[in-house]
Amino acid sequence: MIRRIFNYRKVPYAEIRAFSVHVLTASGSFVAFLGVVAAAEHRFVHMFWWLGLALLIDGIDGPIARKVRVKEVLPNWSGDTLDNIIDYVTYVLLPAFALYQSGMIGETWSFVAAGMIVVSSAIYYADMGMKTDEYFFSGFPVVWNMVILTLFVIQASEATAMAVVLVSVFLTFLPIHFLHPVRVKRLRPVNLAIFLLWCALSGYSLILNFHSPAWLVWGVVLTGLYLYVIGGVLQLFPRLGRQN
Repeated sequence: MIRRIFNYRKVPYAEIRAFSVHVLTASGSFVAFLGVVAAAEHRFVHMFWWLGLALLIDGIDGPIARKVRVKEVLPNWSGDTLDNIIDYVTYVLLPAFALYQSGMIGETWSFVAAGMIVVSSAIYYADMGMKTDEYFFSGFPVVWNMVILTLFVIQASEATAMAVVLVSVFLTFLPIHFLHPVRVKRLRPVNLAIFLLWCALSGYSLILNFHSPAWLVWGVVLTGLYLYVIGGVLQLFPRLGRQN
């Protein structure tokens, strides 16, 4: 197996280092499995902590891969394909399963909503033009981990939860820009700060076992709404945030 990975040659340090990045990315699959176990046992707080770890792995593996030139060193191993597989499980499948397990929209409609999430997201991942030249996502970027976590934090009503799912599924197929908080250069410091604030507030809600005070709920909602709509705002105002 090791010889096949490295093309039957003496394994240089660069290839070992590059392949270790793929291992780091693939570790997200085991993190997702631990999340599935937690969700199946209705331990949703634990499940979201596992998703947080998966988000951290997803955030650091790309920069590391670019730094060690993984694509050049191991051209026969697609980090993009591996990343998409892990992302689908952690960003889509597991949050959809949590929504279904929680019965947030009632048993029947939670099942329907979860089905809409996984099918629409699978189609989205097949879109070769999902990112713009500025690294915005075109269409809702199926970050269901963030959406479902927000619904848990605010303890959404059935109507609210269903409306959020329906709108997000619909926006998946529209050419509306959504933010990548790290790679989009326009307003990057503000966008990244608000993203980190959303993470901190959501993490604090998890620590409180979702027994969140009103200020914390509103903090998660407002920061989440900013991240949800700022891409469309920058699309409407193409000069906003550009450096002259």
